[in-house]
Amino acid sequence: MEYSQLSQDERYAMSNMLRHGYSYRAIGQVLGRSASTVSRERVRNATTHDGNYRPEKAQQYAMARRRRNRKGSQYSAQEWSEVENLLRGKWSPEQISGRRRALRQPSMSKETIYRHVRRDRRAGGQLWRELRIMNKFGRKRRGSPATRGRLAGKRHISERPQAAERRRQIGHWEGDTVMGSDLHHCVLTLVERVTGYVVIKKLSARNMEQAAAAMSQAIRQLRGRVRTITLDNGSEFHDYERVEREHRVKFYFATPYHSWERGTNENTNGLIRQYLPKGMCMRNVSQFDCECIAFELNRRPRRRLGFKTPSEMFARS
Repeated sequence: MEYSQLSQDERYAMSNMLRHGYSYRAIGQVLGRSASTVSRERVRNATTHDGNYRPEKAQQYAMARRRRNRKGSQYSAQEWSEVENLLRGKWSPEQISGRRRALRQPSMSKETIYRHVRRDRRAGGQLWRELRIMNKFGRKRRGSPATRGRLAGKRHISERPQAAERRRQIGHWEGDTVMGSDLHHCVLTLVERVTGYVVIKKLSARNMEQAAAAMSQAIRQLRGRVRTITLDNGSEFHDYERVEREHRVKFYFATPYHSWERGTNENTNGLIRQYLPKGMCMRNVSQFDCECIAFELNRRPRRRLGFKTPSEMFARS
């Protein structure tokens, strides 16, 4: 049977029977509705301030809800076309939203753009493939509890020194792993926040023993130029305390699923993907290959450095 909402007359009859103590099942039998429909109506359209069911208010609530659900998009087809072109140009929803604000265009939140991409995907569109982390798109929802990287005693990124946060002091690094297609062979990346100088280490397995050994080796090679390291919450970093004791370097951890808190590292990993693209198996990638990639990246001029290179800036520190 096709579902239809209760009419105003049904709501008045339901209110009268509720006042006389009728059960939901009995009301449903009289109205020709299921007991669950009556119960749902009672919960959804009760008066908000006292929880009582008043038929005139219930009718108003139901009609208002219907109008909201039928409301069309407040943005024109031209605006959505511009947004889609920017997405195809590899702009993120956050960048599009922020740019619109900067140009004083009608506000459009990044969540609105993500919803548009989801609708396009359900309709068979391909906009979602333009997002940078497309394989994770839509996986995590606001309100769901963080379950990644739970390890007691970790320092949160909010405790990181202000000199690191404001990029006023060289020696504060961010780290993560970049995976290969076999989910075993990968690389560890460390990038310095002020200069963008990157160090890459090959791992044959994504585990805490190899990650800790690689970080120790990198710290030794950098000869005391490491003050802090901010990491992702992957379990491969659960042996960080051993590295701390050995090298007196403090570790901090970003909030789970908040990759933008390590934006320097995330952007650098995107550059590394030009050499080690997604879907590539890293079994045959050697440490020499990693050093060649790091060398190439460290000699690329950067706009935020006045078009100097990370190597030049790091050498001056």
